[in-house]
Amino acid sequence: MLIPKLYFDDSISNFLEGDHNSMKCDIYEKDNNYFVEMDLPGFKKDEIKIECDKGNLIITASKEESEDDSNNDKNYIRRERVYNKYSRSFYLGDIAEDEVSAKFDNGTLTVTIPKKQEADTKKYINID
Repeated sequence: MLIPKLYFDDSISNFLEGDHNSMKCDIYEKDNNYFVEMDLPGFKKDEIKIECDKGNLIITASKEESEDDSNNDKNYIRRERVYNKYSRSFYLGDIAEDEVSAKFDNGTLTVTIPKKQEADTKKYINID
C-alpha cells in the first residue's frame, strides 16, 4: 500500500492496513511443535495474555495510559504513542493445550505449542 503512505496521515494508513500490523509474527512447525514468534516492542511481560481455546491460540497485548501521561499540564504538539489493546488469533488444530509454553525476551514473544500425539486407532478388518 504505497499510495496511502504517500498521501495520507499515519492514522489513515494504520486504519487501511489493520491493527495486526503492530503484532507481526512468524509461525513455523518443527519437531512436532508449532512455534509462534511475535514482535511486541514496547510491551512488558505482564501486559501480554496468551490463551488456548479449542485449537485456537489467542495473543492479546494491551497497554494502559500511565499516570505520567495523563498529566493535565502537558500541551501536546503531536501524540503518536497510542495506548490500546491488540489481539491476534490463529487456529492450529489439535494441540496439547496443557503443554503450551512461552517466553518473552527483548520485545519478542516466543510461544511453543506441542501438537497432540495421535493415537494409533487404525484397525484392520478381516474379510470373510
